Amino acid sequence: MEKNRPTLPIVAQDEWLQPVEAEIVARHDRYESKMAEILASNASISDYANGYRYFGWQWDETLDGWWLREWLPGAEDVYVFGDFNNWQRTEIRLKRDAAGVWSAFFPAAMYRDRLRHGSLYKIHVHGPNGWHDRIPAYATRVVQDETTKNYTAQFWNPAEPFDWRGDDFDIRRNGPLLIYEAHVGMAQEREGVGTYTEFTEKILPIVKRAGYNAIQLMAIAEHPYYGSFGYHVSSFFAPTSRCGTPEELKELVRRAHEMGIAVIMDLVHAHYVKNLNEGINELDGTDHHYSLPGAAGDQPYWDSKIFDYGKREVQHFLLSNIKYWLDEFRFDGFRFDGVTSMIYHHHGYTEFDSREKFFDEGVNTDALCYLTLANRLVHEFHPGAVTIAEDVSGMPGMCIPSEEGGIGFDYRLGMAIPDFWIKLLKEVPDEEWNIWEMWSVLTNRLPAVKTVAYAESHDQALVGDKTIAFRLMDKEMYFNMDRASQSLVIERGMALHKMIRLMTIATGGQAYLNFMGNEFGHPEWIDFPREGNGWSYAHARRQWSLARNGYLRYQWLGDFDRAMIRLIKKYKVLEDGYAWNLQMDEQNKTMVFVHGRLLFVFNWHPTASIPDYELPVRLPGKYVPVLSTDEKRFGGQETADMQGEHFTFDVEGEDGKRYPRLKIYNVARTATVFLRKR
Repeated sequence: MEKNRPTLPIVAQDEWLQPVEAEIVARHDRYESKMAEILASNASISDYANGYRYFGWQWDETLDGWWLREWLPGAEDVYVFGDFNNWQRTEIRLKRDAAGVWSAFFPAAMYRDRLRHGSLYKIHVHGPNGWHDRIPAYATRVVQDETTKNYTAQFWNPAEPFDWRGDDFDIRRNGPLLIYEAHVGMAQEREGVGTYTEFTEKILPIVKRAGYNAIQLMAIAEHPYYGSFGYHVSSFFAPTSRCGTPEELKELVRRAHEMGIAVIMDLVHAHYVKNLNEGINELDGTDHHYSLPGAAGDQPYWDSKIFDYGKREVQHFLLSNIKYWLDEFRFDGFRFDGVTSMIYHHHGYTEFDSREKFFDEGVNTDALCYLTLANRLVHEFHPGAVTIAEDVSGMPGMCIPSEEGGIGFDYRLGMAIPDFWIKLLKEVPDEEWNIWEMWSVLTNRLPAVKTVAYAESHDQALVGDKTIAFRLMDKEMYFNMDRASQSLVIERGMALHKMIRLMTIATGGQAYLNFMGNEFGHPEWIDFPREGNGWSYAHARRQWSLARNGYLRYQWLGDFDRAMIRLIKKYKVLEDGYAWNLQMDEQNKTMVFVHGRLLFVFNWHPTASIPDYELPVRLPGKYVPVLSTDEKRFGGQETADMQGEHFTFDVEGEDGKRYPRLKIYNVARTATVFLRKR
């Protein structure tokens, strides 16, 4: 290290990182060097990330015609063909420049009546792997033929640009993120693929009523296999046509903004689909176009390809993709999928049991540099946008600003939390639950690392796993979810479902996420159409009517979730930082903690209900219950009086001072929130 060089804040503020200061500095220098390279020929990184304005179809006002451009450095010949030239493959040849960019010009005078909005086309590429009909990487619209099932690019040029007038939404006005994770295609109740318009008209009002202020949309970029949940992307600039047109997606975003709901995109830059017919793999005929050559370009665990994040043109492609979604569709940020896979050559398949694992040869330094650039771009182009990292490894600096030596994400996903709940429910009997372990897992985060807490996401809802509701109640959900049925399994499941969610949102982080339908205990799993289920859509939908018909218990779970969200918002629980732990009673499985004026009492014991249970409080006064998982309106017994008033009394401590205490009826398997009246 250079003498007299100031210590980066990330190291100065964390003693644990001081032994690896040289590695942190090298990581930061790599990013600074790349930024200097970008700024040497561009006004900003935002100005640099304009590939979507150069490649693909671009109108040239001066020459009165269209350019088509594509970066294909390894190609030997490239042609474009489509319905505008009667699908003659080798009639229109593109020309190559020194940088490997192939282009052709289409004068309006010649093509105005042939190259129309909606025209279909492909490129015919001759490279080291032979001749192939391909879809350009910068295609902004890709459609599938219903008969042949083949995908084709579409020339997309609406007569009028989308009208964004009046859309002045700013996510920063929303307060802490309350995220409703959603999949447009499976959001509808009918069996089939849902549309952007259906989501706009039917699902956005559900999200608004539920109290969430952000939606996180999955599977937006085009992907050939529906069952991949959108994670095997083929066309990075094309919103999936299964759900409608680009304009319909824009209308979804605009309408969400009108409702005060931010729209976050689930961005997949960790890998791409291997398919030659639909994707970008070997697009120029080589195996090292967007990837490293050979096995280094494979993601073996996901049967896909990984990007060569160190290649300048690939960085430019991915950064341009980020700006495209922010600019053209006005997304309010991104959840970056698969960050752990990106930043390690072993893709995270190791135990992160030492500090060296975060800085040794297993780290993909090019990917770390790219992610730092990506965060710089997002926050420069759209200062209010948020970025969320799906990283299970705990890479140091993930949520530290780049100027301080970090990677620059705003949030990380608290992925240990759902894993903990699953392990607890699967392996430990109720009476043996360790409340200290529970507290430790839920609060285990660095103060500077903003965390999105969640009890379960789409991962837990897929075939092969189980949602919390299904894990708790399983087959009983088929027979005893009506309100008249008596079932100890259902009673336990309902109680713990509410407690787990309240515990997670109250202690797990500065933001909260829920997967659509899970708030009311949506039964069963998600199973996309496939050969094994007869290509059925029966489990690739959300049965909203279960929570609406008035005689099933699902409505009670949904009602509790709304009340919980309302309470968390009203008393600014997520803004309050760490909860203040007041008591951990292992014998009675009871934990007591406080957020501002709210006192939380969780009794996890399956049977021990204790009258006149004494507990400490921080401040004296009158405490009244404002929310309980046991209320009748949420399907409980309401064993304790929700109209009761509890007054503190002083008890002398061992130090001779007097401390306020409170007595309540501590009901088994119940969480109650009390408000301290001033």
